[in-house]
Amino acid sequence: MMTYQAPALIIGNELRKGRSRSDFAVINPATEEVLGELAFASGADVADALASAERGFAEWRKVGPWARSDMLRKIAGLIRERMPEIARLLTMEVGKPIGEAEAEVISGAEHFEWAADQARQLSGETVNSRGPGGRGLMTYEPVGVVLALTAWNFPINLSARKICMALAAGCSVIVRPAEEAPACVVAMVQCCVDAGLPAGAITLLFGTPEEVIAPLMAAPSVRKVSFTGSTRVGKILIHQSADTVKRLTMELGGHAPVLVLEDADVAFAAETAALAKFRNSGQVCAAPSRFYVHEKLADEFADGFVKVAKRLKLGNGLDRSVTMGPMTTIRQRDRAEALVADARQRGANILCGGGRPADINAGYFFEPTVMTNVHPDSEILREEPFAPVAPILPFSDVEEAIARSNALEAGLASYLFTSSLSAATMVSERIEAGMVGINTCVVAIPEGPFGGVKQSGYGREGGPTAIHDYLNIKFTHTRLL
Repeated sequence: MMTYQAPALIIGNELRKGRSRSDFAVINPATEEVLGELAFASGADVADALASAERGFAEWRKVGPWARSDMLRKIAGLIRERMPEIARLLTMEVGKPIGEAEAEVISGAEHFEWAADQARQLSGETVNSRGPGGRGLMTYEPVGVVLALTAWNFPINLSARKICMALAAGCSVIVRPAEEAPACVVAMVQCCVDAGLPAGAITLLFGTPEEVIAPLMAAPSVRKVSFTGSTRVGKILIHQSADTVKRLTMELGGHAPVLVLEDADVAFAAETAALAKFRNSGQVCAAPSRFYVHEKLADEFADGFVKVAKRLKLGNGLDRSVTMGPMTTIRQRDRAEALVADARQRGANILCGGGRPADINAGYFFEPTVMTNVHPDSEILREEPFAPVAPILPFSDVEEAIARSNALEAGLASYLFTSSLSAATMVSERIEAGMVGINTCVVAIPEGPFGGVKQSGYGREGGPTAIHDYLNIKFTHTRLL
């Protein structure tokens, strides 16, 4: 086993071992080995962290936008420099292939660079007064201490999105990552500390919702919460935010439909959609997960999808020949098995995969799975799968496909393959989703707003508007005497 140092909290720019008695075993999902024990924050740690973040906000908000921009670029440079080590930790904790891990770390650096550009564009506006001798001025001020809550599937990218925009706006930020992937986030946050942020501008905590999240949600000085996770937990946070009227960004997952129209390049669509589906073993909130294919193309699409699935090599992601790693947690593998069992019991035809690989004896591996003849009541069509399981369903009329795509309360991402500009325009306007990919499954880029509609949440991360979720607008009206 490679060297792995037990992650620590970061409070006041110093590493600290959590003082809670709860120790969490961090597991390598490819080997089931215990990498280390993660000590959670105690109530006293959380109180110290909040006080530090409040002091950090008081200092960081004084730093001008151009100086903040320079700091963010310095952080990005350190992330790029330390990418190999951060990516190695990411693969050990999450299981994704090392190439995917490296790309995620670079993407994290790119988010800091994009946020650096946004910081420099923060300028006020003047408003004409109604009478002579008056002037109106709109200025932007950082909202306050930010609480960033992230998931384990993209621990670097999700954390980077939240941290960089909070810092760009002049806020301090308390990060609470998922405990399944702690060390890689510690390594990234250490880049922020080493770049020279004032103490308390960034804080890192691990711990239970009761000991860490609940007191921070109740704290009046925590003015903004950015959360990535399940709709169930998101609703709890929305309720908790009411007492102190916090500003929220909620990215609550999805169940992305893919529409392959009759005029699509079916070979290209199958290859593109399959590679996107099996990325990170299907554990992607914006992953294509329901495949509605015109009945004339359905068989050819399924054949192409199966070809991609069968050429994937499962194994430990630290091996560069591996193209698909394990599920990150045992509960995710168990869920994949349950989804397949439910669909099979309802009559689904399993074209490939469907279970644990016979030639791998350890790790939370699940074969890339493709199925057809999927009953409409199957759980995989109703609940976000978060697994490398692809249901392919034929349709005869595009209106039918649109209706089936919009039938769920999920509305994060959607995808469309067609050769017709008019069809692409019509369908993309009718689909209920925050993001639409047309002849591509790439929708998450720093310069693009990332977020959903309906029960996939609200607010956006990335893009030119995200920084405004971390700012208050102040209007000052002056009468000149």
